[in-house]
Amino acid sequence: MILILVKQMVQMFLLAGVGFLLYKGGKITQEGSKTLGNILIYASLPAVIINGFRVERTAEHVSGILWSAAGALVLLLVSVLISHFVFRQDPIGAFAGAFSNPGFFGVPLMIASLGQGAVFYAASFIAFLNIGQWTYGVSRLNGQPLTEGLKLKKLIQAPFVIAILAGLFLFATQIPLPDVIVNCITTLAGLNTPLAMFTVGVFLAQTDFWKMFRKKELYLVSAVRLLLVPAVSLLLLSLLPADMAAMKMVLLIAVSCPVGSNVAVYAQLHGKNYPYAVETVIISTMLSILTIPLVVHFSTMIW
Repeated sequence: MILILVKQMVQMFLLAGVGFLLYKGGKITQEGSKTLGNILIYASLPAVIINGFRVERTAEHVSGILWSAAGALVLLLVSVLISHFVFRQDPIGAFAGAFSNPGFFGVPLMIASLGQGAVFYAASFIAFLNIGQWTYGVSRLNGQPLTEGLKLKKLIQAPFVIAILAGLFLFATQIPLPDVIVNCITTLAGLNTPLAMFTVGVFLAQTDFWKMFRKKELYLVSAVRLLLVPAVSLLLLSLLPADMAAMKMVLLIAVSCPVGSNVAVYAQLHGKNYPYAVETVIISTMLSILTIPLVVHFSTMIW
C-alpha cells in the first residue's frame, strides 16, 4: 500500500508541474486561477460528494455511512480545536491547520490504495470539512463570530450542503439516474484532481521559494496539519473495531492530507493574506509525500 501511495502522489505532483508550466507560460492568469477555484468549489467537488453516495443501499452501507459520518465529525472537531488553540492569533494558520485536502488530494490516494468503493466512506468527511471551511474557516478569516457562518440561509446556499442533500436523497431513494446525467456527474468529479493539482502548480509558480523555505510559521502549520492532527486521529480511530479497517484507513488518509487549497481560494475571494495562504498549501503539500506514507505505515503496525 505504501508504494501505491507514493506512486500516486508522484503522479499528482507531475500534474502540479503542468499547472506550474501553464502559469509560467502565461496560459493561466491570476484571474484564471480564481476561476479554477470556483469550478472546484461549485462544480467538481460537489460532484465528488454526490458520486460518493451513489452506492446500493444495503444494511452494511447504512451502517458504514453512519459510522463514517460520526468518525468524520469527531476528527474534524478535534482538528479544529487543536488548530484553534495553536494559532490563536493567526486566522490563516488556524484555517490551514484545521482543514486538510481530502477531496482534491486524498480521494486519488484512497482509490489507488483501497479501490473506488473507498470514496463512499470519505463522502461525509469531505462534506463536513467543506461546511467547516464555509462556516468556521471563513468566519476566522474575516474575524467574525462563528454564528455568522452558521446562519441557516448561508448554509443552505453552500454548494457542499446541496451536494450532501442530493447525495443522501439518491442513496435513500435509490432512484436510477439517466446515463447522460451519471456520465456528466462522473466527468465533473474526474476533473477534481487535475484541476486541484493545476491550482497547486499555479500557487507554486507565484511563490518565492527561498523566502518561503525560511518562514518558520509555515513549518509549524505543516507540523500541526501533517503530524499532530494525524497522530491524535490515529489514536482515536484505534478505538474502533478491527472489522472497520477500510473505513478507518479512509478517514486516516483524509485527515492526514496536506493543507486544503481552499484556504488560498477563500483568502483570495475574501481579500486576505493570499501569499501566506498559498505558502501553507505548498510547504505542506511538498512535505506530505513523506508524512502520509509514514502515518499509514504506523497505522498498519498499530491496527
